[in-house]
This record gives sequence, structure tokens and C-alpha cells, in this order.
Amino acid sequence: MLFDTHTHLDSIEFADDRKEVIERAYAQGVTRMINVGFNRETIPTTMELVESYEFIYAAIGWHPVDAIHMQPGDLEWIESLCKHEKVVAIGEIGLDYHWDTSPKEVQHKVLREQIGLARSINMPIVIHNRDAHEDIVKILREEKAHEVGGVMHSFSGSWETAKMCLDMGFHLSFGGPITFKNAKQPKEVLQQVPMDRLLLETDSPFLTPHPYRGKRNESGYVTLVAEAAAALKGVSLEEISTITTKNALERFGIR
Repeated sequence: MLFDTHTHLDSIEFADDRKEVIERAYAQGVTRMINVGFNRETIPTTMELVESYEFIYAAIGWHPVDAIHMQPGDLEWIESLCKHEKVVAIGEIGLDYHWDTSPKEVQHKVLREQIGLARSINMPIVIHNRDAHEDIVKILREEKAHEVGGVMHSFSGSWETAKMCLDMGFHLSFGGPITFKNAKQPKEVLQQVPMDRLLLETDSPFLTPHPYRGKRNESGYVTLVAEAAAALKGVSLEEISTITTKNALERFGIR
């Protein structure tokens, strides 16, 4: 049993074969998935997925790349949807300094507002962090994100950053990059992360693991991520699968 804790199965890349991709993943032992809705377009399609599949759950929030498009009332909309029994986190939220689409001050404001919402309804958060390690840690601390904790999605920072996130009660999630030949840092960090704070993901259709790198990713490929994580940790595939699934169920409050 495996848990893909971060996927985008509602993406247009799956328009022609979404049902087959989902069924293929389930047949491969990926028995739970969290689909992430991150803007005005993908939040509704994520909710449609969780209504259609018993084993798919939702994280919903406002992505930093789209922060500039957030309007009055959107935070209240997200809050209302969080009452749904299958919405298990607010995310993916965070900072992205790679794509120059939303000014940093707008990203900071939207992130702080969503952490505040998460604290008010006691829900974990899923953090997107691209090239913004120092500011992410600073804002998480200032907004007391440790009160709800959550997941550092597709973790790419140093062990120093990882330790600060772990100290705030976060889990670290790893995907396709740990299968890349030259991805030295995420492999070294994963080896040091305590087993009870480790999660696995695909971020499909992005970050496809080896040997399919360059092609469309899908949730079933979390098996390849699990194999790489098991090798890095020096444990069996069965053990890494069992532990990371247990971690995800506990982190997201899923029975």
C-alpha cells in the first residue's frame, strides 16, 4: 500500500485517459492519493475528483504563482470548502521566487492569510517553496505555523532548512527528484529525515521519476519514488511503504 500525498490528476495532461491513470495507480498499490487544487480553476475540479473516488482526498489553497489573482471572498470560499470531510489540508500555499508572476509582497500576504485560516480551523498546510527557503521559514515562524504543522511538499532545501521545518512539526515529502542521478541534496536530506516524518509524492504530471523522466508523470509512479527512498534509507520497499502510508494517514487525519 502506497499513498501519493501530492498529485494533480485533474490536470489537462490527463484529459484523455484520467480514469485509466487513476485505476492503473490503484492497481499498482497506490490506494490513497491527495489531489491538490491551487487556484480558481483547479479547486472545483479537485472537489469533483474527491466526490468521484473514495480513495482520493483533497488539499485546497492558493498557489503563490497565482497569488496576484486572489480576490476578496476567495479565502472565505476556501474556508467553506474545508468543511467537506475529504478536504484534509490547506495547500499548496507558499512562496515561489522562480516564476516572476506574483510580486513577493503579494505572495507573502496571501501565504500569511492562509496560514491564519489554517490555524483558525485547525487544519494542516501543504507548503510550496521554490527558491525562497529563508523567507518561508521566517513566515512560518512568525505566523505560528507550528500550531497546525503540515507538509513541505517536494522538499528541495538543505538539511539546515529541513531541521528548521522539522522543529516546527512539519513532515518532509519527496518525489521524482530523489531518483535523478545528479540530485545529490534531496537524497542526502532524505537519508537524515526521521522515518516518522517522511512522506512520498509524485506531483504528477510534473517531476517524473527515472526512467520516465521527460515524459508525463502519474500517481502510479510513486512506486518508483518508494523504491528509491527505500534504497536510500536501507530498508525494504514494504517497510518504506507501510511507514510513509501510516505517516500520511496520521498527518492528514484520515482513518
